[in-house]
Amino acid sequence: MCGLAGILNRRGERIPGKDIVTMANCMMDRYDGRGGGFAGYGIYPDYKDYYAFHLFLDNEEARERVEEYLKDRVAIIKDEEVQTRKIKEIPQRHMTWRYFVEVPHRFRSKQEFEAREEDYVVDTVMHINAEIDGAFVASSGKNMGVFKAAGYPCDVARLFKVDEYKAYTWVTHGRFPTNTQGWWGGAHPFNLLDWSVVHNGEISSYGTNRRYLEMFGYHCRLLTDTEVVAYLFDLLVRKQGLSLETASTVLTPPFWDQIERMPEEKRRLYKALRATYGPAMLNGPFGIIVTNRNAMIGLNDRIKLRPLIAAEDGPFTYIASEESAIRSVAPEPQRVWAPKAGTPVVARLDKDVRP
Repeated sequence: MCGLAGILNRRGERIPGKDIVTMANCMMDRYDGRGGGFAGYGIYPDYKDYYAFHLFLDNEEARERVEEYLKDRVAIIKDEEVQTRKIKEIPQRHMTWRYFVEVPHRFRSKQEFEAREEDYVVDTVMHINAEIDGAFVASSGKNMGVFKAAGYPCDVARLFKVDEYKAYTWVTHGRFPTNTQGWWGGAHPFNLLDWSVVHNGEISSYGTNRRYLEMFGYHCRLLTDTEVVAYLFDLLVRKQGLSLETASTVLTPPFWDQIERMPEEKRRLYKALRATYGPAMLNGPFGIIVTNRNAMIGLNDRIKLRPLIAAEDGPFTYIASEESAIRSVAPEPQRVWAPKAGTPVVARLDKDVRP
């Protein structure tokens, strides 16, 4: 029942948050008010070279412990409380703080530093989420941020003043949780570095996926199955160098009987992917949108048990649970289609755009 939507401007032109809020508001019947959120890319142009950590903190003591830890790990360029409105619909049970940070050059060479910088940030995020009580990192990418809470998307947008930010890629989610609790950390999007994921459905392979990720140093602490998808994309694409299309195939591979009917060379490839990455495969009904600084991906499970619609209009690509959400901001798109089961829709920034 969850509702999700995304907008990407291929020219990298930033648009106000009102369009993604309009799309979210069009799918109110899909939410039950226990989780909503937004992610925007390009929202911090003045600090685009620094990692932007958005943190939820239970109290001042948790903030002090986080800062003590961060000061040993990174250079804090700027920190501030995230501006919010007081609204009766969402009681503010957490402090929401952001830190713009730089990783120090502690490694032996520039090449080694560049290879390890993002791993260093991932380790920092994992430590905070696992070891510091009362604190968790909502987002940790450069020039982007996640805003989420336990509430309807329309109220989350008001709470965090989403309409005052501009981004070239937006993604949103409204929850209808069925087998996990509704809380701020369990709201979507889930994020690591510049990867953000929103999801409608259920990842029934969560246990297997989680154990597989733990072998590579990822820790799932946010009590929602969607968390594994963000970490899988980081592992497969950033760390192991797979393309977005190949990583999507790993997560939603063809059935064995389909593979057996493929031409020999293609059959060998798909057999190798399934044999190598079996524990990374996602099972269950799902529709997901995955974003990073350069792209937006829409992906369904292999028999399309959750809806997903895509559209293009000029420089914009849209993906949503419902066509009506797309038409609420692009009434006459040039192209509208329903992606095939297990086949990714990948929209990228133009090659000459430097986010």
